[in-house]
Amino acid sequence: MSKAFVRESESDVPPDISVPASLLPDGAKNYLTAAGAARLQEELARLVDVERPALAAAGDDSVAREKLQAVDQRIRSLRHSLSTAEIVPPPADDRSIVRFGATVAVEDEEGEVATYRLVGVDETDPAEGAVSWTSPIARALMNARVGEHVTFRTPVGGRELEVLHVEY
Repeated sequence: MSKAFVRESESDVPPDISVPASLLPDGAKNYLTAAGAARLQEELARLVDVERPALAAAGDDSVAREKLQAVDQRIRSLRHSLSTAEIVPPPADDRSIVRFGATVAVEDEEGEVATYRLVGVDETDPAEGAVSWTSPIARALMNARVGEHVTFRTPVGGRELEVLHVEY
């Protein structure tokens, strides 16, 4: 039978499970906060010690095999990230300057206040306010001080933010 009439799930070609391309710009270091590295290590341990063995025990179940491949992909990704990570401690000196790992409260032109945490690309979680240090907003905030105004470009134009508070 021609492969054209075989459903993908019946294909004997395994999916691509290589390590995904890095989200880091060429030549950039893989910075992580200590808390972010700990979360990634906890996730890796859970996947290796709990989830993977449970899925491997499922045997020939096709759904379990697909989930197992996804877990294996995530394990490889986490191992790669942790092996290339450079853990950045909070600054020992002036903590009023925005640096990697800072949590920054800002106010925009309309008076809306938002909080961002500048983290590594593997720690990014926009729903939690954790933005990659490579993002436009993080690059604009980097090295700013409380009371300073910073401008950054968005798809709809420039925005100005005032730095209200910095903490580590």
